[in-house]
Amino acid sequence: MTHRREFISTVSLAAAGLALAPLAACSQESPTPRAQSAATPAPRPFSGKLITRPIPSTGEQIPVIGMGTSGSFEVGTDAAARAPLREVLDAFVAAGGTLIDTAPTYSTAEDVLGDLMSEAKARQKLFVATKLSGVTGKQEGLAQFNDTLRRLRTDKVELLQVHNLRDTATQIALARELKAQGKTRYVGLTHYREDGQAQLAEEMRRHKPDFIQINYSPVSRGAEQTVFPLARELGCAVMINRAFEDGRLISQVRDKPLPAWAKDVGADSWAQLFLKFVLSHPAVTVVIPATSKVRHQVDNLRAGTGKLLDEKQRQALIAALA
Repeated sequence: MTHRREFISTVSLAAAGLALAPLAACSQESPTPRAQSAATPAPRPFSGKLITRPIPSTGEQIPVIGMGTSGSFEVGTDAAARAPLREVLDAFVAAGGTLIDTAPTYSTAEDVLGDLMSEAKARQKLFVATKLSGVTGKQEGLAQFNDTLRRLRTDKVELLQVHNLRDTATQIALARELKAQGKTRYVGLTHYREDGQAQLAEEMRRHKPDFIQINYSPVSRGAEQTVFPLARELGCAVMINRAFEDGRLISQVRDKPLPAWAKDVGADSWAQLFLKFVLSHPAVTVVIPATSKVRHQVDNLRAGTGKLLDEKQRQALIAALA
């Protein structure tokens, strides 16, 4: 659902040619990117196999690196703006990524995603997560959902979430009706701030969703205290947004060298370390960094391979950002 500056010289090019949150979940590019220097080392393409984790309610395995669309996919019908997103989607699918998170209130993101999935004939390979967002009452929610299906060019989604706990009881009841009708496989609840986590925990106890979505990063660890233990107790999958703190973490380390131990977990960028930190918590199922640049997409995907951080490395990363 925010922005990584283009300072990473080791990022890769792809082998395959939240009330509402006004932000992109964990994106990483700057609004005004710099051209890549001629001295930049040749990029390394994605390789390896993405780690998968089970959705507790069913055991279905999903790759740990997903993709957000807030901000990044809100480009309307502009062909030039859509072109790099086509590459981003192609790289994601080619690497075996599946979960893409969107919402009807991310301006044109659902339209753009729907068109690009259709062009790439990729819909059947993807796990599409969207939301009942900013609506009140069953009829308003149902009308929004039907419009979402039209915009996404599909007849069903894999996950339908109540966005930021708006009209939660009514909307999750609707989501469960749609699940019974085969219009979604899973239902969920979302929030994107630490001050919403107590309410999220209350709603989790009340409604016992299949998924929850919440913010988490090395500097925002409140979810460790209540949300994560409760998710494990209730058997909820956990989707993480804002892993880069809306780009602030990337900016904070822009001029810092990677710690020497990064090579021990196969990381060659700070973004990979931040994502590996998130994924190293056992409660986390998937993280959804958003990007409109294919080299950042490949960099993100590489965080979902190889080793994750042990407790000593987690604490070292936290200390490095203090």
